[in-house]
Amino acid sequence: MKSQLFSVLRFTLALMVLCCGLYPALVWAVAQLAPGQGEGVQISRNGRVVGFANVGQKFDKPAYFNSRPSAADYHADASSGSNKGPSNPEYLAVVKARLDTFLLQNPGVKAADVPAELITASGSGLDPHLSPAGALVQVPRVARVRKLDAARVQALVQQQIETNLIGPDRVNVLKLNLALDALAAR
Repeated sequence: MKSQLFSVLRFTLALMVLCCGLYPALVWAVAQLAPGQGEGVQISRNGRVVGFANVGQKFDKPAYFNSRPSAADYHADASSGSNKGPSNPEYLAVVKARLDTFLLQNPGVKAADVPAELITASGSGLDPHLSPAGALVQVPRVARVRKLDAARVQALVQQQIETNLIGPDRVNVLKLNLALDALAAR
């Protein structure tokens, strides 16, 4: 009995050292190699942090490019999807309401031309990116509201497209809206 107790205690101690010491230290060390050293990539304007590059923010004013909807209401500490499938009536009603709102704000756009990411939340609920099509479909509205030439706004979107070696091209909505503010200030 005594030998079994010591074996269990040694095993427990070894797991505590591994799980409570070595593993967290390894994760911390790897994070130090990442951009932002594990603190996230902050985006600043005028010496003030306005957001993080990899965490979505809510943009729903007509003068800005809309961000992807969030099932977590853009709370980073509550990152989650809705867990409702595409045949769920509640989910379909939410998506239909988002589509109707988008079409109201963007006259002239047909429902078939609205990219899915503008009316459906991402799995994390905090996706900071849109496809280029998701940004470009909003150009006429943003240009009209800001009284800017649509070609200039479209060129701005083209400049903000991030190409990836793996995966589709994308546009960071926060960076795009900050560039839009700078363009409008000129």
